Amino acid sequence: MSENLVRFGILGCANIARKVSRAIRLSRNATLRAIGSRSIDKAARFAAENGFPASAKVYGSYEAVLEDADVDAVYVPLPTSLHVRWAVAAAERRKHLLLEKPVALNAAELDTILAACEANGVQYMDATMWMHHPRTARMRQFLDDPRLFGPLKSVHSIFCYNPGHEFLNNDIRVKPDLDALGALGDTGWYCIRAILWANDYQLPEKVTALREVKYNEAGVILSCAASLSWADGKISTFYCSFLTNLTMDITCAGTNGNLRLHDFVIPFQENLAHFYTTSESRFAELSLGVVPVPNEHAVTTELPQDALMVSEFARLAADIERNGAKPEKKWPTISRKTQLVVDAVRVSIERGFEPVEVGN
Repeated sequence: MSENLVRFGILGCANIARKVSRAIRLSRNATLRAIGSRSIDKAARFAAENGFPASAKVYGSYEAVLEDADVDAVYVPLPTSLHVRWAVAAAERRKHLLLEKPVALNAAELDTILAACEANGVQYMDATMWMHHPRTARMRQFLDDPRLFGPLKSVHSIFCYNPGHEFLNNDIRVKPDLDALGALGDTGWYCIRAILWANDYQLPEKVTALREVKYNEAGVILSCAASLSWADGKISTFYCSFLTNLTMDITCAGTNGNLRLHDFVIPFQENLAHFYTTSESRFAELSLGVVPVPNEHAVTTELPQDALMVSEFARLAADIERNGAKPEKKWPTISRKTQLVVDAVRVSIERGFEPVEVGN
């Protein structure tokens, strides 16, 4: 590891890797060291088009990136069906692992990945960027305030977008051999993470998928929804889709207040994000309105959330390498809980929309 910077390698030239390579360049404690593709020409074009430094290595295979002794960490944006193979290979070569979501096809695969990371003492994190925006911490403060919000009762989340004909016919996220979870694994991952986040990562007791799931001709989910329930009476719902106009909402309802935001996945503006809160709401005289009017909170950030994600991951990796620290277990724990709920939704769909208990 260089004195000040964690050196990243990237496996593959997925479109999302363009965003993350920019995030690595923006981060103050990380640098781009290598890019690998099955085609060296494709890797070279990617490096040239995405601002890689002249010192970065360009490889015609994923293995070459993992074998590079100057690579400290890897970002893996490959199709989900390839994650377990290449994530384990990275961990076994002591590369810290930033893994694109959905992280695995099921919890058993993820357990294999996490076991390899633990055995080799490397940091694991999934690339759920909104978790690292300072807005998220600010919202957490409101949810944890018993006077302003009170006990959580319900969370509702939506993430959907309509990418068009070309995507729905050719993108890897609609191919059963590449990303068999479809919209559930892509947009549904965010919804489920939001619900778990609001519930302070307490797993639901049961999950029930809702009817009217939409599939493509290959049997991949294009749209679905589910309800989640807890033993203490809390309930949540989510809707995810590749067939509906862009929507990115979270609504959290407590006994004393509520929280709403409309751009939780990617803020409408990169360096400015809003959320809305109300407490002790009531109808105005003659029900001619509601008082108090919701409070609008604006949160600014110098670095965008993707760069903040890279910076936090690099900080953890550097602490391991330089100070002998242990990998932070928060991120694999959160990732695994998200995967368990994804699995439960899929099983409920397969069982004819029966309630399914969430595993451990």
